[in-house]
Amino acid sequence: MADKKTKPRGLGRGLSALMADVNPAPVSTQAEAPRNAEILVPIENVIANPNQPRRQFLQEDLDDLTASIKEKGVLQPLIVRPRPGGKFEIVAGERRWRASQAAQLHEVPVLIRDYSDLEMMEVAIIENIQRSDLNALEEAQSYKQLMEKFGHTQERMAEALGKSRSHIANLVRLLHLPDDVQNLVQERKLSAGHARALITSDNASDLAVKIVKGGLSVRATEALVKKDAAGVQTSAEKRPRKPQEKDADTRALEGDLSAVLKMKVAIDHKPGGEAGAVTISYESLDQLDELCNLLSR
Repeated sequence: MADKKTKPRGLGRGLSALMADVNPAPVSTQAEAPRNAEILVPIENVIANPNQPRRQFLQEDLDDLTASIKEKGVLQPLIVRPRPGGKFEIVAGERRWRASQAAQLHEVPVLIRDYSDLEMMEVAIIENIQRSDLNALEEAQSYKQLMEKFGHTQERMAEALGKSRSHIANLVRLLHLPDDVQNLVQERKLSAGHARALITSDNASDLAVKIVKGGLSVRATEALVKKDAAGVQTSAEKRPRKPQEKDADTRALEGDLSAVLKMKVAIDHKPGGEAGAVTISYESLDQLDELCNLLSR
């Protein structure tokens, strides 16, 4: 049994607030139970969240969870919000709900929360990222939703979720891959590491097929991408090279830095590598002095 004093790892602001009052307590069946109390509700009164970030529920995982619920019951209550007609919409815990249906339970334990639509989406995304094995594309889509719908920056998400900014940035970049390559990631035929290696390739689709057929490791994939890029460069040496368009993440980071420094910032990242350059343009000597002060702190 896990030590109850163990400190949870890097829970985000939304999730820690959500789970802070989940303590072992006698289960109540009162219809008007306090919002921090666990109650039992008929399973047919619980409905799924149409904006659930998770798109795939692996049958093998559901079967394992169903077997556990049959033996020990639902150990962690679902988080729900009240809906018209006595229904409860799932905020967190859809896998437990699906497995409980398969286990033919008549009631499930829930914690009721009064969330708005936006709050519900934020909590659902954070809960999935922290507690579930989302595939890389689902996780990337979740980060994108948090940024687009809630205005979260990558730095803010990194701090809230206990992950590095580079981890978030690299995953979001996977959304720029061709659809056929993204499908291979969703089907778990390619790992996030394989996919990241393909981001800078102009021939990602063909290389992805070779990687899957050959069962290549991530390191072998990186070597294949570099070899392919060298071949393409050799055959195109005499052609004028078009400037590479910057991806959305780079442009967003340039905007964030420009807003903080109040100066124009340009990021030039070398394709296929880790190196690059950051250029900060100042318009006056006062701005240069301010920049020197910031860098010397």
